[in-house]
Amino acid sequence: MAGKSKPKPLNVYLYIPNIIGYLRILMNCVAFAVCFVDKKLFSLLYFVSFVCDALDGWFARKFNQASTFGAVLDMVTDRVSTACLLVILSQVYRPGLVFLSLLALDISSHWLQMYSTFLVGKTSHKDVKDSSSWLFRLYYGNRMFMGYCCVSCEVLYITLFLLARKETESLIDVLVNTATASWIYLVLLALLLFGWAIKQFVNVIQMKTAADACVLYDMNKKQ
Repeated sequence: MAGKSKPKPLNVYLYIPNIIGYLRILMNCVAFAVCFVDKKLFSLLYFVSFVCDALDGWFARKFNQASTFGAVLDMVTDRVSTACLLVILSQVYRPGLVFLSLLALDISSHWLQMYSTFLVGKTSHKDVKDSSSWLFRLYYGNRMFMGYCCVSCEVLYITLFLLARKETESLIDVLVNTATASWIYLVLLALLLFGWAIKQFVNVIQMKTAADACVLYDMNKKQ
């Protein structure tokens, strides 16, 4: 009796969610190429690419096309696109160090999380059921909650980019002026900032948890 045939490498590259990942990369390349020429087109392309992040996961589950390559492609695309936007914001706002610090936190926490995941033999970096942090478990365990935090973060960054009128904007002045312009803007900004703040706190927890896992692995290896 013939055994099951293994999928060829080419087939994995052509999985539907991975093709969506390639399209996301293309949209981001075009978006950043025109970001200072057409802010609205940039925002549209960037946001559509971000929305496709949810679609590739749905297609992966729907057609049983989840893959390690797809997971890595998805995370790298997310991290690089967010990093590029944060670099741009660091150039149009003062103090720019705020956005560069957020970039460093985002990259380091996710890289450590992915590395520690494979180190301990887990199949997904979202498998945090054994974490002692209830917020960390809630973030990765509840798609709606994680979606709210991620959307808040990206929409806040896009909004800040759209609000910037010159290359030396004061971040505090822009936030205050936007919040005081209308009570609707105040509420929307508060919702975005709340979701953004939770995501940054989760990034800190994620970095500490992943670092602990790496240290524990070293200790166990020496015993």
